Amino acid sequence: MTQEEIKIELEAMTDDPTMITTSFYSPAATEWPDNRLPFVEYHLAHLSSHKLTNPRSYLSNLRLMIVRR
Repeated sequence: MTQEEIKIELEAMTDDPTMITTSFYSPAATEWPDNRLPFVEYHLAHLSSHKLTNPRSYLSNLRLMIVRR
């Protein structure tokens, strides 16, 4: 998967009201309001720092973890 395809998938998750996609606090995220890293940016950064992670599996597991029950 390309970076753009991953971003599209993550944005689709944020648009889905059945998924919990809150932002994350990060002291290093000084360019974001209140140092809150958006959901999409957080997961893009995670995948870019963990090169051996399979993006399809990561996104699939993420969907399972953030769905509202």
